[in-house]
Amino acid sequence: VGKSSVLTCSPKSDTIMATWRISSKVGGFCTLGYRADVNKTKRANCSDSVDWKFRPDQDLALEIRQVGIADEGNYTCQLIELDGNFWKTYHLTVLVPPRLILSCDDHGNPVCKAATGKPAAQISWVLESNSTSEEEDHVNGTVTVLSRFTAYSTNMINTTCIVSHPTGNQSKSIVC
Repeated sequence: VGKSSVLTCSPKSDTIMATWRISSKVGGFCTLGYRADVNKTKRANCSDSVDWKFRPDQDLALEIRQVGIADEGNYTCQLIELDGNFWKTYHLTVLVPPRLILSCDDHGNPVCKAATGKPAAQISWVLESNSTSEEEDHVNGTVTVLSRFTAYSTNMINTTCIVSHPTGNQSKSIVC
């Protein structure tokens, strides 16, 4: 999320026409086309964040600027060339790093929250515990995971919550 993504479409021989067909999660279909014989481009139903990386007569790569969850979907490059037609399809999945929030509840137990991540994060604790987790799905496709720590012994000093996620792992410690 928030970064640029470049999808390549490498020609095999002399390109006559190139088309990017985009079917994103939100917004329907978008098409970018290029005809080499007249050096002309066309676009239909594409947001401003989706465009050719450079001029298509130099490079057929597609750039998605400031990638968001709505950009998830299939991106297909079709090349019409002297040697035939060629396709390359990408499936774009957007990862959202969760925010780690560690606090103490009213009973003095640590509570770890991995807020609005995609996919859902995994929460574990450094000390052994009888923890319970719950997940809350959000309409934008993100998930918040909440884990409550219950200690086996009452002489705890410091507790560490570990959040594991494909975008990177995080940890925080707390004394309740």
